[in-house]
Amino acid sequence: MGFSAVGLSGFGGVLPFARRMLVEQKAWMTAEEFNAQLGLCQFLPGPNVINLAVVVGKRYQGVAGAIVAPLGLLAGPFAIVLLLAMLYDRYGSLPLAQSMLRGIAAVGCGLLFAMAWRMGMALKDKPVFLPFTALTAAAIAGLRWPMPAVMIAGLLLAGGVAYWKLGRR
Repeated sequence: MGFSAVGLSGFGGVLPFARRMLVEQKAWMTAEEFNAQLGLCQFLPGPNVINLAVVVGKRYQGVAGAIVAPLGLLAGPFAIVLLLAMLYDRYGSLPLAQSMLRGIAAVGCGLLFAMAWRMGMALKDKPVFLPFTALTAAAIAGLRWPMPAVMIAGLLLAGGVAYWKLGRR
């Protein structure tokens, strides 16, 4: 039911809503657990939030939860998208409809920024991880390096830093 509410809460991205439900409302995960699980889900094929629903569903209800959580996440939005597709086909060229879509896109950008900010605040060793963020953004956006190469390099570099930090404890 939690993931059904999350699925019906967002348009164009529900990860901020999933984080709020899992960490702040239901306290099923700590902020650090959420970051760690999301990091794992980003390496798995498929949409991150659906992967996260599978992981959380499995954690709390086993295989049945791993099946039901993503179905709950997707069923409501699927029905809504079918209805919206029919409405867009009929009314999508109207200026009012175009203005509404631009406003929805701006809201989605704001939600994504807010979620990234909250996730960043949960990092304990912020100074250590900040260069990874800057290097990743520079490599992909500035240098136009392919994302798989940047991810592999980042994984190796982050693994080396983690090994170094854990070795000191």
